[in-house]
Amino acid sequence: MSARRRRRVAAEQEEEGEEEEEEAEAGSDKEVDLEERLHELDLRSDSDIPDVPPPTDSTPEILKRALSGLSARWKNWWIRGILSLAMISGFFLIIYLGSFMLMLLVLSIQVKCYHEIITIGYRVYHSYDLPWFRSLSWYFLLCVNYFFYGETVADYFATFVQRREQLQFLIRYHRFISFALYLTGFCMFVLSLVKKHYRLQFYMFAWTHVTLLITVTQSHLVIQNLFEGMIWFLVPISSVICNDITAYIFGFFFGRTPLIKLSPKKTWEGFIGGFFSTVVFGFIFSYFLAQHQYFVCPVEYNSETNRFVTECEPSELFQMKKYSVPPLLQAVLGWETVNMYPFQMHSFALSTFASLIGPFGGFFASGFKRAFKIKDFADTIPGHGGIMDRFDCQYLMATFVHVYITSFIRGPNPSKLLKQLLILQPEQQLSVYKTLKSHLVEKGILQPSLRG
Repeated sequence: MSARRRRRVAAEQEEEGEEEEEEAEAGSDKEVDLEERLHELDLRSDSDIPDVPPPTDSTPEILKRALSGLSARWKNWWIRGILSLAMISGFFLIIYLGSFMLMLLVLSIQVKCYHEIITIGYRVYHSYDLPWFRSLSWYFLLCVNYFFYGETVADYFATFVQRREQLQFLIRYHRFISFALYLTGFCMFVLSLVKKHYRLQFYMFAWTHVTLLITVTQSHLVIQNLFEGMIWFLVPISSVICNDITAYIFGFFFGRTPLIKLSPKKTWEGFIGGFFSTVVFGFIFSYFLAQHQYFVCPVEYNSETNRFVTECEPSELFQMKKYSVPPLLQAVLGWETVNMYPFQMHSFALSTFASLIGPFGGFFASGFKRAFKIKDFADTIPGHGGIMDRFDCQYLMATFVHVYITSFIRGPNPSKLLKQLLILQPEQQLSVYKTLKSHLVEKGILQPSLRG
C-alpha cells in the first residue's frame, strides 16, 4: 500500500472516530436531558396544582348561635348529628312515598354528585377558559342517562311501551339514537379543540367520562337493585349509613390508632367498632323488612293502574325457616335450633362488604380531595360537606349488590320472559308456542293425546 493511500485510510478512520464520539456525546446529552426531565417530573408535587377556593360555611345561623360556646370538635359533632337525623328522617319519608320517589331521589343525587365533581375540574382550570366544557359535560350526562334509563324502560315496562306507537319507535331504535347523540357530542368536542390547549382539553374530556362512569352507571345499578325488591335497596344503603355513623362514633370516643394516611381522622377502633355494629344492624334490620311484602316483592309497573306495585307471594328468601345451631354455638347460646329468614344470612355478606370494603370508596374520595387540596366536594350539607362526601361509599356498594344478586340470587324470571314474548309478532309467538309444546311432549310433561 502506498504512503498516500495509507494517509487517506488513516484520515477516514480518524473522521469516523470523531463522528462516533460526536454521536456518543449527543446520545449522552439526550440521556442527560431525559434524566433531567424525569427528575423535574419527580420533583413535582401537589403544590403545583392550582388552588381551589375553599367552600364557605353553610351552617344555619341558629345552629351557630346555639353551639357558639362549644369547642370546634364538639360543635362539629352536634352539627353532624343534627343534620344526620334530619337526613335519615327525610329518607324514611321518601320510603313511605314509594319506589317512584326513591328513583327520583337516586336521580337527583346522581345529578348533584356529577355537578360537584365537574365543578371541581372547572374551578381548577377555569383560567384557561376552555370552550364548551360545561355545555358538553352536561350534554354527555343527558346522553348517558338517556341510554341507561331507556334500557330500563325497555326491560321493565315492555307492556306499557307496546301500547304506544311513539314509544315503540324510540325503544326499537334506542341504541342507535343513543349512539347518534353521543357521536354529536364527540364531534362537538373535536370542533372545540383549541391550539396550545389540546392536552388539557383531552384531560377534561377524560375527567367528564370518568365522572359519568362513577355517577351515572352506579346510580343505574342502584335502580336495578330497587326493581329486585326494595329490601335490596334499603339494606345495603342503610348498612353503609350505619357503618359511617358508628365508625365515626367509635372513632370519636375511643379512636387512638390511625387507620390510613389518606384519612388521618379514621382509626382502627372506629373501623372495627363500625364493622361489628353494622353486621348486627343488618341482621336485625333485615328481619323486620323481610316480614312485609312492600319491601320484599319486586317493583313492577302496572299498566292498568299506571302505578308501581309491590304485591307478590314472597320467595323462599323471605319465608321463615328453622336452622340448626352449630355445636360450638349451642353451648354459648343454649339453643339447638333458630328460626330466621334466609335473607338474613345474605345480609351478613352485604353488611360485611359495607364495613370492610365500602370504606375504601371513602378513602378513594379522600385521596381525590387531597390531590386537589380541598376539604370537601362542596358545602351542600353543613358538617358533612357535599352530597358526594356522603355517597362516596354508596356507589361501590351498589355495584357489589348488583353483582351479588346476578351471581347468587337471581334465576330465570318467567314474568320478564313473558313480557318479552308479548312484544313479538303473532307468527313469532306461535312459533315459540309450537317449539315449547314439542319440547314438553318429549319431556313427558304433556300427554301425547294433547298433540294437535
